[in-house]
Amino acid sequence: MGLELFNTMILLLLVVAAIVALRVKDLLTASVVFAVYSFLMCLLWAEMGAVDVAFTEATVGAGISTVVMVATILNLKRKSSD
Repeated sequence: MGLELFNTMILLLLVVAAIVALRVKDLLTASVVFAVYSFLMCLLWAEMGAVDVAFTEATVGAGISTVVMVATILNLKRKSSD
């Protein structure tokens, strides 16, 4: 019962993170929410026993990709003030 509840909570949080990442207007916030999504996927993969996939998701998805996206966003020059 506890494991099913954990899986359900992770899946619900995944859906919420995906919707928030698509709906948010600020690119930096979207990048951080995408990192949260990747971390939740990492937890889900680890719980299913795919530790190698979970490790790859943590390093590439939640780590390197987020750093690259945030660095790119911080180096952008915005033309409008909105």
